[in-house]
Amino acid sequence: MSIRHGLLALLDDGPRYGSQLRTEFESRTGSTWPLNVGQVYTTLARLERDGLVAPGGEDPAGHTLYAITDAGRAELRLWYERPVDRTSPPRDELAIKLAMAVGSPAVDIRAVIQAQRHATVKAMQDYTRLKAQALAALESGTARGRDDVAWLLVLEQLIFQTEAEARWLDHSESRLVRLSLTADRRAEGDPPQATAPATAPKPRTSHAPPR
Repeated sequence: MSIRHGLLALLDDGPRYGSQLRTEFESRTGSTWPLNVGQVYTTLARLERDGLVAPGGEDPAGHTLYAITDAGRAELRLWYERPVDRTSPPRDELAIKLAMAVGSPAVDIRAVIQAQRHATVKAMQDYTRLKAQALAALESGTARGRDDVAWLLVLEQLIFQTEAEARWLDHSESRLVRLSLTADRRAEGDPPQATAPATAPKPRTSHAPPR
């Protein structure tokens, strides 16, 4: 997740102060990725250092406002145009957990998979319920405009993600069962499946008429 570009996107709508940015970021994403004020101000300091934002005065309450610069807008446009880089995927705790469990004989990996599957299905149900609420708000006209549309898109991404995770867990369990059966057969000394012996090719008979 790019907090840096998320803040630039919010500042593109006009100057904001730190806690206001945090509130709007969480509103736009449905608090899926909560921020603390320290993260916001640390990121703003780096953006200012890089010339992407600049202090923009104060509001009536005395909060220091930040405004996006022309360089910041150019960076934001590039971010929107550039596909998300997948060459270095983020570390996934579940994948690491299963990889470690496979190498630990004392761990019941199928129990690990079952526990995660239960949690994944519950998360999918929760996301689906929230999606239904968001759709109802949009259809009834009580939605908050762009924030609720953005939240709906985030929810649908989370639903697709959990669905994929559930399929991967099913695949992993099936894979482990097949590998376990193969290992058991080898341990019992079953001979490898015989292959048909190669036969010498028959001499080719010419059917050409005699001259």
